[in-house]
Amino acid sequence: MTEARLEDSGFGLAPVGQGWFVSNVGDAQWFSSPSFGSVCIFESQKAWFQQLGINIRVLEPGQPNGLYHSESQQEAILVLSGECRLLVNGEERLLRRWDFFHSPDGTEHICVGAGDGPCLLLMVGARTKDAKIFYPVSELAARYAAGVETETPNPKEAYALFKPPELVKPSSWEQLPWA
Repeated sequence: MTEARLEDSGFGLAPVGQGWFVSNVGDAQWFSSPSFGSVCIFESQKAWFQQLGINIRVLEPGQPNGLYHSESQQEAILVLSGECRLLVNGEERLLRRWDFFHSPDGTEHICVGAGDGPCLLLMVGARTKDAKIFYPVSELAARYAAGVETETPNPKEAYALFKPPELVKPSSWEQLPWA
C-alpha cells in the first residue's frame, strides 16, 4: 500500500486517493454548522474509509452533534475535553472528560454540548454496505433541538430543514488544544 497524497482545500488537508497517511487534527479539513457544531473528517469524497468512520467533533454548549437516531452499526464516543449531555434511549446522562460511551446497534442516542465551553468528542463507528439509520420522535431530544417531528429512516428528510455544513474551522478554534 502506498502513501495517499493530501491536498489543501483551503480549509485544511484531505486525502485525494487511497493509501495510508498521517494528518494532524489542526491541519485537517473541518466542516461547521450553526446547528450541529464542527467536525474534523480525516477522509474525503475521493478517499472514503469503507469500514470505519472516525472524526473529532467540537460542540458549543447547547449544540447537538446531529439528530437523535439509532443505527444498525455500533458506535463509540470518547469525551476528550469539556462536557456534553448524552441522550440515550430516552434518558439523559452528563458526560465529562474521559467518559466513554459504547452504542450497540439499535441504541437511540445523540450528544449535546454542555458546560461553559467547547466539548471535544472522538467519534468512531463501524461501516457496512447494508447500514441503516432511523430517526425516532423523542420529546427529550426535541427539548435540545436534536429531534425530528416525524420519524423517518431517511437522513435527507430528517435534515431537510437544516443548512448543510460549510468548510470552515470551529468558531472556538483558538480555545482548542491543537490551535
